Amino acid sequence: MAKTQDFTAVMKDMMGAFPIDTTSMEDAFKTTASMNEKLSSVALEAAEKSAEISSKWTKDTLAKLADMSKAKAEPADYAKAMTDFASATAEVAAENMSAFAEIAKKVQMDTVELVMAAGKDITEDATAAVKKATTDVTAAAKKAAAK
Repeated sequence: MAKTQDFTAVMKDMMGAFPIDTTSMEDAFKTTASMNEKLSSVALEAAEKSAEISSKWTKDTLAKLADMSKAKAEPADYAKAMTDFASATAEVAAENMSAFAEIAKKVQMDTVELVMAAGKDITEDATAAVKKATTDVTAAAKKAAAK
């Protein structure tokens, strides 16, 4: 009766001849984690600045509303107060929208810098990993051919 060959030893020898180096995967994980940390920092900084602008804008608007809602001596004073409020609100809105645009521009610039730096790091890591893998595979192939 035919006996089935045990491929366990063959597979073990074959896998042992081509060792897998996990340091490249660990380096890639560390690079990704570092980039995510930096991107989170950029996003949180932008959110903090945006919240500060929104809070200040709200406080200023409420202060102007308080001034506008005070009792006036003449009916024409109500129209003037309303006009002043609308004018001041439009001016503050333009300033605040400009401040939000500056925040967005900074986030965009910081993000592009981080992505470019990460791309460079990843390319260098990948090149080093490929060189090491090529060296390891070549050595393993020579070793296997010598047997």
